[in-house]
Amino acid sequence: MTEDVHDGATLRAALTEIAGNFSFSWTPGARQLFAELDRKRFSELLHNPTALLSELTDGDLGRALTPEYAMKLGRVQERLEAEAERPTWWDAREGRPDGFLVGYFSAEFGLDESLPVYSGGLGILAGDHLKSASELGVPLVAVGLNYFRGYFRQRLDEGDRQVERYPRNDGARLPLTLVPMAPTVELADEAGNLVSVRIGVSRALVGRISLYLLDTKVEGNPEWARDVTNTLYGGDRLNRLRQELVLGIGGVRVLRRLGLDPSVFHMNEGHSAFFQVERMRELVEDEGLDRDAALERLRASTVFTTHTPVPAGNEVFDPELLRPNLAPLVERCGFEWDEFVELGKVHPDDAFGMTPFALRTSAFANGVSKLHASVSREMWHDLWPDVPVDDVPITSITNGVHVRTWLGGDLEGMLGTNTPRLERAFDLSDEDLWDAHRGSKARLLEFISRTRGAPGLDPEALTIGFARRFATYKRAGLLFSQAERLAALLGDRDRPLQILVAGKAHPADDAGKDVIRQVVDFARGTEHRVVFLPDYEMTLARRLVQGVDVWLNTPRRPMEASGTSGMKAALNGVLNCSILDGWWAEGYAPNRGFAIGGEGDPRAQRTEEEQDADDVEALYAVLEQQVLPAFFERDERGLPPRWLAMMRHSIAELGTEFSTNRMVREYVEKMYLPAHRDLAAVLAAV
Repeated sequence: MTEDVHDGATLRAALTEIAGNFSFSWTPGARQLFAELDRKRFSELLHNPTALLSELTDGDLGRALTPEYAMKLGRVQERLEAEAERPTWWDAREGRPDGFLVGYFSAEFGLDESLPVYSGGLGILAGDHLKSASELGVPLVAVGLNYFRGYFRQRLDEGDRQVERYPRNDGARLPLTLVPMAPTVELADEAGNLVSVRIGVSRALVGRISLYLLDTKVEGNPEWARDVTNTLYGGDRLNRLRQELVLGIGGVRVLRRLGLDPSVFHMNEGHSAFFQVERMRELVEDEGLDRDAALERLRASTVFTTHTPVPAGNEVFDPELLRPNLAPLVERCGFEWDEFVELGKVHPDDAFGMTPFALRTSAFANGVSKLHASVSREMWHDLWPDVPVDDVPITSITNGVHVRTWLGGDLEGMLGTNTPRLERAFDLSDEDLWDAHRGSKARLLEFISRTRGAPGLDPEALTIGFARRFATYKRAGLLFSQAERLAALLGDRDRPLQILVAGKAHPADDAGKDVIRQVVDFARGTEHRVVFLPDYEMTLARRLVQGVDVWLNTPRRPMEASGTSGMKAALNGVLNCSILDGWWAEGYAPNRGFAIGGEGDPRAQRTEEEQDADDVEALYAVLEQQVLPAFFERDERGLPPRWLAMMRHSIAELGTEFSTNRMVREYVEKMYLPAHRDLAAVLAAV
């Protein structure tokens, strides 16, 4: 027993080091080390290694340390050591400037399901951005918020209506390190009086990158202030404003306390845009610049990424809500209040918009696909009324996904464990590629049966996955709008079909909740051919994008800015069947997947009803005439050769083109380094 305890203490030290860095989420074999300790409990703990270790004694760990386990641990340690010592892309790049550092701000980060401070695509993209910055060695520090209850967990009530619950995050059981500081941000209370609110700071390690997460649940703060960072996107408009003040203004103050001086600031969406006010105050008060010179310096060194062409997704605030919180700080920047408010307006009668404010204070701005950038230039043309639409200064850097996080284990073993070479997909035999896919599919169906109570799914059926936020423009109900036609496809015993649906509606989105209920009602009569999977999160997402056969996406063009879930599927050889919107307008080719309808003119005038009617006809035509025939067309070996050829192109070409390693390199070359140089030029001219 003494030996078990001694061995267990040694193992605990090794596993604690691995669990303390989110590189465990993409290092081959790392997550499996914890699953093997107690698979059931690990799943119940949202695959949180730190929480699992806190529940196991040294004796438990000592008994787990078999020779086989020690070999697996050694391999993971070797991989982590090799990664830390490997020369990076940034190291090898010529002309690296001195003092270059990117400050990357986002309201949410999706690193792993064990840290639930994300809601969906924006956060997952931010997490993947940090992971690729680490792999590439890009000097970058990140700032976000540490939500006490995170985003909601989803269940359905007796009437198939979404119900939200917000379990608390136990900081002691998360891989976070408390940073001993408590800077303050001034927030107005209900009476309009400014109160100095203290900020707690925790650090998460993401490979080589540090992410600092801010919260207000600090002793001494009034109760209303402690609740500011309670839930992601939670509370009323005043609380939302307070969150964004903490993120933006507080984030800058935290970086200064840490002695960090980014030469480039990057806003991932407009939630953090108030960091410009604090930066301007610094330049005016501490460096003695006038406000126009300060604004010029801010613009030169700021990158802004807009993520949505949906008007409701571009946040606005009543200026009178802003005034008690920001007016004193704005005055210290040398602005009259009305002058400042104009920076956030497109038209005189508008509310204060975070996107216009971000665009006006950033010299570098981009959409997240080529089509989205085009739509954004049209959308915000009135900010630059004297230039042609095509010359509006919003460029495009198409999103990507972090390959090592999302690539399935079998494929990873075939394409390269530490550095997957996706082009090797062309060298895989039909048998090996199909076996790898069937293995991922089997694991998906087993996972669904075990965690979502949905047994009886058919491993031989063409399995379509549809999983995303249930915003109405994403049209989750489009496939189900022709019930008889769908029932005929589902009832075809010669070409079996099953559909897996997952996703959450925003708590305030009653229309989105109605769509969920309609889908669940339809599914009930399909003999498990349609299954709704509640509580969509990163674990389920990984299983789905690796294990379904087809990834379906039916947004109302051109409302999908990018759509990174389809990229994750493509990386795994899951064929996309999508409206030509977002990234798929760039990624589609007939040998890579399927297009629903054509491109058309994104500015063409059609009613939503006309667009839906056209698109549902195109959707069924593709399913009936292309998708089902290609999947069930088998050769003498029982394999689908045409389908397998498309899988190879999807993995090798789409997986490479739409990775965050490519994306981050583009940000460095097109945005970060030019911003760093522009700032240097402005400073040299002083």
